[in-house]
Amino acid sequence: MSAQGEVRYGIESLYLFPYFQTREDYQKATGVEPPKWDSTRPPKYWFDPAAKESTRRNVTYDQVIAYSASGSPLFDDKGNPTLELMMLNKDEAAGVNIPPKGLGIANVPGADKPEIPPPLRALHADEELFVPFGSIVAVRVKGTLEPDRGFTEEDRSVLLAVARKLGVTL
Repeated sequence: MSAQGEVRYGIESLYLFPYFQTREDYQKATGVEPPKWDSTRPPKYWFDPAAKESTRRNVTYDQVIAYSASGSPLFDDKGNPTLELMMLNKDEAAGVNIPPKGLGIANVPGADKPEIPPPLRALHADEELFVPFGSIVAVRVKGTLEPDRGFTEEDRSVLLAVARKLGVTL
């Protein structure tokens, strides 16, 4: 066990391809204006540069986080996020579908659909997926300690009761 505490990091460290939060980020990184937003398709914030060159119609990715139709991650019987296989048409895999964002832009039709998840690299033997809170999926290194989270309210109650019993004034 490590004495440094738990080692954890965001799921984006496993992404196989760059992930673009905004249309502007995409344009800055690629030097090309992103394709026009298509509200009939789900949002997609990444692209596979090799997909266009595929001799097959579809491209398969071995690992993506499995999501429900509502966009929440799916979990196995131990409560860990589930990984699944994903197949996309090569044109879909090679492009992005990033909705407009920014000041004065709200309620963009179709932008609330669950996004197409980015493919992930294989986990190293010492890594595992977990959910630190809510529906956020993250990665942690196995065998590291949980960080000290301080006293809980229950801990404080017990300490106050002990102090009262001992006649100690806080």
